[in-house]
Amino acid sequence: MVFAPNKVEEKIQQIPYETEPGRTQPLGTTVCEKGVNFSLYSGHATAVELLIFEKHDDPYPIQVIQLDPSVNKTFFYWHVFVNGLKPGAAYAYRVDGPNDLHGSGHRFNKNKVLIDPYSKSNSDARWERMDALGDKDNLTTSMRSVVVDINDYDWEGDRPLRRPMSQTIIYEMHVRGFTRSASSDCENPGTFAGVIEKIPYLKELGVTAVELLPVFDFDEQEVLRDHNGQPLTNYWGYDPHSFFAPDSSYCADPSKRSPIKEFRDMVKALHRAGIEVILDVVFNHTSEGNHQGPTINFRGIDNSIYYHLVPFDKQYYMNFSGCGNTLNCNHPLVEKLIVECLEFWVKEMHVDGFRFDEGSILARGQDGEPLEHPPVLWHIETSEILADTKIITEAWDANGLYQIGSFPGCRYAEWNGLYRDDMRRFVKGDGGLIGAVARRLSGSADLYESDKRLPTNSINFITCHDGFTLNDLVSYNEKHNEANGEGNNDGIDENLSWNCGVEGYTDDPQIQALRHRQLKNFATLLLLSQGVPMILSGDEVCRTQNGNNNTYCQDNDLSWFNWDLTRQNANMLRFFQQMIAFRKRHSSLSRRTFFRGEVNERGLADMIWHGCHLYKPGWDDPEARALGFTLGGFEGNPDIHVMLNMYWNDLEFELPFLEERNWYKAVDTFEPSPQDIVEPGSEIPIYNYRCLVRQRSIVVLISR
Repeated sequence: MVFAPNKVEEKIQQIPYETEPGRTQPLGTTVCEKGVNFSLYSGHATAVELLIFEKHDDPYPIQVIQLDPSVNKTFFYWHVFVNGLKPGAAYAYRVDGPNDLHGSGHRFNKNKVLIDPYSKSNSDARWERMDALGDKDNLTTSMRSVVVDINDYDWEGDRPLRRPMSQTIIYEMHVRGFTRSASSDCENPGTFAGVIEKIPYLKELGVTAVELLPVFDFDEQEVLRDHNGQPLTNYWGYDPHSFFAPDSSYCADPSKRSPIKEFRDMVKALHRAGIEVILDVVFNHTSEGNHQGPTINFRGIDNSIYYHLVPFDKQYYMNFSGCGNTLNCNHPLVEKLIVECLEFWVKEMHVDGFRFDEGSILARGQDGEPLEHPPVLWHIETSEILADTKIITEAWDANGLYQIGSFPGCRYAEWNGLYRDDMRRFVKGDGGLIGAVARRLSGSADLYESDKRLPTNSINFITCHDGFTLNDLVSYNEKHNEANGEGNNDGIDENLSWNCGVEGYTDDPQIQALRHRQLKNFATLLLLSQGVPMILSGDEVCRTQNGNNNTYCQDNDLSWFNWDLTRQNANMLRFFQQMIAFRKRHSSLSRRTFFRGEVNERGLADMIWHGCHLYKPGWDDPEARALGFTLGGFEGNPDIHVMLNMYWNDLEFELPFLEERNWYKAVDTFEPSPQDIVEPGSEIPIYNYRCLVRQRSIVVLISR
């Protein structure tokens, strides 16, 4: 099929570039000395045009190259080499073919201008989302991809840091939200450059990795709804359309079209500070949405290949993601895209790890059913390029597939939802949980050990971007999502939270003190647990979202990090800093293997459980709210003894006898700052073998 001439073509200037057949691989654009190679996969297309724009915001192309199937097509790859084309040029495609919504599910539409799925940079300067709907031509209001020379950058010797997973402490944050507030005093707020400005803060906090909410290019112009006159947009970014391109809205100067460079600058600066970069990646769906969504790339290039379609009427999309469509991850071509994308971010962008949003979708076969050995997951696990890359997953999806402890493959660390729930219930005072708490503290061997996995397969967290902040977890019994404009019907209802007696803000000093103690209890448990701890950005300074547990659409002060809190809640910040440092000093808190009952030179086992009485944890007591444990130190390291009292009365705990050593109190969450966690060397000696642990508090002792 040949595209019919139209008025648009009359505006095209004389053809400035000569072409050659080009090559099939790699997909996307490849910059060479003599020009640029273009390659696009489409298994069912009958015609493809490549549009070349002089500038990314030009309304019309300077050249339209019709790809000749006899010259520019090899099997399912459409390719061409454009002589003399330079980086910075913009381009897009028109793809034609069958349109059979109900039968085959093909949605080819030659009127739609499409961006390249492998593009490294895109421009939405002329983008009008409404014009991408329906059948009309959207040339002058379409997105455009931009040719990027990925080799044009000086890494100055930088490489991924390859820190062992057992030594990792993750800080989950949003690039824009971290510095967008005026309180940040950043020169470039809300950007990759803004993150660089706050590296000293991250170093002082002590985290070893930042986990960035999605930075892949997504539709920033999508307005979900208006609420009280304010537009609500997809702030979190869990709605990508381009997996190889950083979102230009996170650039200090988007007009320069340099998102690749600015992202690399951030990575290089974080690495210099010893901080790894983990990306939250969304391969479960795209921003093209359901059957009424816009045509941006995938659905116009080969809809039936890229998406799961409803079998009996293929105009509709299977919605395992809860976001309108589901990417067909285990189709060979989609598998290729996903793996090549990850390898690109490691090889060319020096990323240290990935966290897969709704990762269980990657375990679904082409019929939508879970696979025992999903090709894409095993390809990721066995990739040589990804061998030293941290691989983390959310082991569930929106359609009920829940794989905590059984996610396919061995390398994948999992967001441990059971850890979150058990710790929340324990700290708020539920009884009969000490067995579950002991399992979570010791690395969740019940979930991972039988499959020969390790404690580092467990990503331990109390809070994350999705849900209450830590401060709100101890301040609200109910969600308060009215600002989202959905009648408070969005977000989960059961948060396992406790407001300590008053819903929301209070100036009651006793409730304030209790809440702060509960925050310290959570931080202490998290940083004493085997596995990999993850802290939500702002929890260390009591950041609040006013009870909103679903701020996905709130690109404003409700979601942004308030830097005034670093001063107002300096004592809480200090506690987090010191608790992180405590974990780093004591290797027994970050073991690579599960406890085996080894005994040290002083006769202490690697892990011993207690209640208020030694060696009597009371596993079967349905009212138990107290637990103790001892970690035997090896190779000269201190022993650690921990006493947890989530009861509403003070309790006295017995202490293990030590030969040639004494116990010293390092942490007491009941005490005010700075007595709640003391500087190394200033620990308080315990002169007998009993210790009072006040109500709803934790005491940590070390031996020397």
